[in-house]
Amino acid sequence: MPEVAERIHPAIELSLFRQLLGCFPTGVAVITTRTPDGQPAGLTCNSFSSVSLEPPLVLFSLRKASRLLDTFEQAEGFAINILSERQDALSGRFASSKIDDKFEGVAWRPGLLGMPLVDDCLASFECSVFARHEAGDHLVFIGEVKNMIAGGADQALVFYKGAYMMLAESLRKLVVQGKLDDADIDEAYRTLYGTLLRLAAERADEAELDAVEAAVDAIEAHPDDAPLKDRIESASRFFSAIAAAGHNEALTLMAQTMTTVLRERMTHVLSVRPRPDLFPLRRNIAQRLRRRDADGAATALDELITQLRKG
Repeated sequence: MPEVAERIHPAIELSLFRQLLGCFPTGVAVITTRTPDGQPAGLTCNSFSSVSLEPPLVLFSLRKASRLLDTFEQAEGFAINILSERQDALSGRFASSKIDDKFEGVAWRPGLLGMPLVDDCLASFECSVFARHEAGDHLVFIGEVKNMIAGGADQALVFYKGAYMMLAESLRKLVVQGKLDDADIDEAYRTLYGTLLRLAAERADEAELDAVEAAVDAIEAHPDDAPLKDRIESASRFFSAIAAAGHNEALTLMAQTMTTVLRERMTHVLSVRPRPDLFPLRRNIAQRLRRRDADGAATALDELITQLRKG
């Protein structure tokens, strides 16, 4: 048989390899742990991934050249803190080699395992070390999730082609710059959530109806001096509960975009103050929905939006 010529594979160009890897958008997380003397330590990472459901396993990889390699190798656990798009400054802080005390001025709390959990993240997973594996110039850490915490309904911070990509960023800019007309926004809310309320009247189960009423309760429970972030979270939860009750994934995605609009307007555009005059209007939406009164719920939503604009 003729001798088969040995195939020659071209060498991988590292700069191109890095560039092409950047074509895959990834979430951004701060990985935290404790030093041997109990101090919090952490770094920014976009190599987080799920591994297994049973048992619940996740992983991240760490460069062997990292100054925190020894710390993570000696630690019995670590925490994955998934960042929201509002936490891009945190990502930069924990990635900087010029900042010695990464936790200075950062709000955090110890988890059930004692790992540092960063406040206001989308989600946090506290893990015990399940395994460590060498992989080229990195060390792969696999953790078994022992505790997890869900955060707010914000958008995720995404890394793409060497830069942060804010989901719905162009829409947010239009809102902040005042380039979205109030009448257009109101019409979008009436159309989208009116449709979702009609679907929810048909499809929602009792737990989902309870969630809508619980969101109304939370808004009414705020004291007059409640922080803005709490008011934003409660308002977002109300509309998110309606979207979930509608059982339409496409419309739910649209509702998430409208939640971004709501958050930005409440943060940068609107003068947010206590509005007890709106309490019975939201309550009416929840009650009409409970009675499966689709037309009544949509009409109640229209009244709420009209009153909001008058305020």
